[in-house]
Amino acid sequence: MTVFSNNESTFAGKRFLVVDDFQGMRAMLKDMLREFGAKDIDVASNGREAISCIEENKYSAILCDYNLGVGKNGQQILEEAKHRDLIGLSTAWIIVTSEKTSDMVVGAAEYMPDDYIIKPVTEATLRVRVEKVITRKAALHSIEKAISAKDFDRAVSLCDEMLGMSKTAATDILRIKTNLLLNMGNYTQAKQVFEKILAARDVPWARTGLAKVAYYAGDAATARRLLQDVIRETPAYLEAHDWLVKVHEQQEEWEEAQRVLTRSTKLSPNSYVRQRSLGEIAHKRGDLGAAENAYRKSIKLGEYSILKTPVAHLGLAKLCSASNNSTEALQILKCVGKEFDDPETHFRAKAVEGMVYRESGDYINADKAAKEIAGMVQQEQNNLPAEVMFEAIQLLLETGNKESAENLVQIIVKNNHENERLIARVGEVYSKAGMVDEGKNIVESARQEVIEANNQGVTLAKEGKLNEAVEWLRNARNMLPNNKRILINLANVDLLSMKKSGRNENLVHEVRECVEKVTKLNPEEKWCGQMLNALEALPEW
Repeated sequence: MTVFSNNESTFAGKRFLVVDDFQGMRAMLKDMLREFGAKDIDVASNGREAISCIEENKYSAILCDYNLGVGKNGQQILEEAKHRDLIGLSTAWIIVTSEKTSDMVVGAAEYMPDDYIIKPVTEATLRVRVEKVITRKAALHSIEKAISAKDFDRAVSLCDEMLGMSKTAATDILRIKTNLLLNMGNYTQAKQVFEKILAARDVPWARTGLAKVAYYAGDAATARRLLQDVIRETPAYLEAHDWLVKVHEQQEEWEEAQRVLTRSTKLSPNSYVRQRSLGEIAHKRGDLGAAENAYRKSIKLGEYSILKTPVAHLGLAKLCSASNNSTEALQILKCVGKEFDDPETHFRAKAVEGMVYRESGDYINADKAAKEIAGMVQQEQNNLPAEVMFEAIQLLLETGNKESAENLVQIIVKNNHENERLIARVGEVYSKAGMVDEGKNIVESARQEVIEANNQGVTLAKEGKLNEAVEWLRNARNMLPNNKRILINLANVDLLSMKKSGRNENLVHEVRECVEKVTKLNPEEKWCGQMLNALEALPEW
């Protein structure tokens, strides 16, 4: 073997992680890296060990096998590392595998590993490929640092600087820059960058980027056309499929959304998220066979995924109940309680359990579940998403727990008083229960209460009474922590106060909390990026 001196080697001073379930392969890759000049090399034999290493250390490169026996595979380790921000832009992720199937390649490619090396591995191939990736990724270190510090304007400026210095990482940098601009709500500049890229060459990700800009601008027709063009010309480009589904969902074009998801799950059958989404949409449309098939696949695929949620389990339980298979429905719900130990899931599972009992004619256990739900309502209150609460309202109404149902409806309306779709769903639930007028009265009363509270805060701000406005809106937020309009107005008044009186770290923290909450409620809310930019632009005084 050729020995490279530490001074000459790109590998000197870098830290590596080798993940493989075969001890011999781990030892061989570790020996090769040492020959190249690497000294700090960790090894892991499975997903659990790999995640533990990544949690504790910062790696320059991770060489990970795809098939790792029982537990997470290589794709799921990468999925978790990115989802939890355990790795940054400058960490190179290389899949080293003997697996060559299209399902693996397409599935893993969605999480954008930096390279694939097919076994058996030669020393020459490994050195050249790893060295090339490390060099390319190292150029992103300063950008990664700025993003970690949430200095997004600085990150964009660094992207521009690096584009003039690094040709090998140009595509990576352009993708980072456009993602930053989209996340910041700077759609005009993002569009300009995408158009400049496309003027040089037609690439699917840039065309899809233009579709994202159109989507955020509310131009669904243009977004749909652009995405359909990408799919027609590059059928295997899955991001375009995903965004086309988002467009169809936004427009409530459920049949079209299911058709696109069916096609994309054939291209990449091992995607837990897509199978789960296909199950939800097929279920919504009443295509129960397709829904059951997708739910069962997603449950299997999600066993070791960080993205796993109880949605597929609960959906499958409902389908089993509708098919008069209450035994399997209740068994699924029992598994949900073991796999997902959190109040929200417990609430949802109990609501579905009550409906299963009711549909099977077991009214005693249905009433028992409803009473438990009523008790949970008092404990959880505003901590439950609207979609979750709807699952309980029907059970509560059908079992005569009108007061608890009304409490949930008031929470939904007060936290979403501008969301006409949710308000309409409240009307549908009460109409089904034969209480149309009662439902209307509850909605109007709750809506008026929020409007008055919000308007008072806005009025105080317009009168220049900023401190009073902040306190008023702060109290409103404490009562209604999921009301997007109140969160936005509180942050806006906080910002006005700081523009007048100077930067205040307590108010800065409150603004960031509001932005974080609004982002969670609506990840596509463009106000969030604009507010963060305005916050960064505040003078220090």
